[in-house]
Amino acid sequence: QVQLVESGGGLLEAGDSLRLSCAASRRTFGTYTMGWFRQAPGKAREFVAYITSGGSTDYADSVKGRFTISGDNAKNTVYLQMDSLKPEDTAVYYCAAGRAPGRLIFTASVEYWGQGTQVTVSS
Repeated sequence: QVQLVESGGGLLEAGDSLRLSCAASRRTFGTYTMGWFRQAPGKAREFVAYITSGGSTDYADSVKGRFTISGDNAKNTVYLQMDSLKPEDTAVYYCAAGRAPGRLIFTASVEYWGQGTQVTVSS
């Protein structure tokens, strides 16, 4: 069992930056691929980014070049640095863990979810 706790959400303006954190209750390196999904009101939950134990990353086209995912294995923590935020980035952001070496692009691949943190970007 892995508990994931997100933090760092907030209310921002377009163009601002924000870093989300996701703390895992135990070591995930080597066992899980870690990632972020988001869900806007009235929309399905969608993939944002993932990072493998080997450090490989991938991003949704909508956030490429603006968001950066990283991990600190010593702290069992994954981060999502979000720059040049847009109003369309407004959503609840969820941390996710899926069995390695999966790519963690689909919600069906997720084994554990965090509780979510709200990010609201005004124009």
